[in-house]
Amino acid sequence: MGLVSVVDKAIIFNYAKSSRTMPLLNGITQTIVGIVSLIISGIPSESDFATSAAAIISGGFLGSALVILQRVLFTQEVSRSVPVTQSAPIFAAVLALFVLGESISLLQWGGITLAVLGSVLISIRTDVSVRGIFLHKSFYALMCAAFLFGASNVIGKIALVELPLLYTHGLRMLAVGLILLFFSFRSESWVDVRSLFSRRSPALLLVAINDLLIAQAGVLALLWALSLGPASLVSAVAGIRALFTVSYSMGITKVWAGALGEESSTSSTLNKLFSTVVIVGGVAAIAI
Repeated sequence: MGLVSVVDKAIIFNYAKSSRTMPLLNGITQTIVGIVSLIISGIPSESDFATSAAAIISGGFLGSALVILQRVLFTQEVSRSVPVTQSAPIFAAVLALFVLGESISLLQWGGITLAVLGSVLISIRTDVSVRGIFLHKSFYALMCAAFLFGASNVIGKIALVELPLLYTHGLRMLAVGLILLFFSFRSESWVDVRSLFSRRSPALLLVAINDLLIAQAGVLALLWALSLGPASLVSAVAGIRALFTVSYSMGITKVWAGALGEESSTSSTLNKLFSTVVIVGGVAAIAI
């Protein structure tokens, strides 16, 4: 999953003219994935209103988180944005405590504190004109997205206790797709998407590979893990995605300068690396 947001950012930076273009493309693909998954799985005998609703709500949370993340990615660096959202295990651990009855140890609380600190560090900006430092305004939106990612995992766990994995996946992706379409289907984004098709833009191939192959493999692996283990632990391990995202973005920037619009100064790179390691360290403590 660490590669998904990097590819999204490459498409946004190089091809999208509107902040709603990428969410609209994602909405189209995820709606199709949801429908196809449900056709293949059918309606299982063990499904009922409560568990199916949990799967849909989980997808709704995930879709809402993606709306926020995609909006931020339109103007901000992927290597700064994704690590903040991967503080989701903080919220997953707390929600799992109250919703699923999972316990939180003193070490895990320390990990939560460490992950929050890392999220704050990576969001700090320096402003020479005022000779000070401040939290970028996107930090608050990204922390909201982190909460939604965490909530999605916890509610998804409730659904997976009773429902088959593919049926749960289908309901979640259908909800994700519809949420993305609801927030992104506007005249300017539709014109932009139509333009990509008329020009046979390479962006469409990237979207197809990213959304239909890479993202689906990651999401299905996450659901499989959730069906086997506690939501807090699974969310914590999945949070290591932040480290891969920063590594991929830095590597791509070194090879293709300007491909992602990343700041590549030494101080910025060190800040991203240190902050991401702090976040991953906190996440690792939550996983213990």
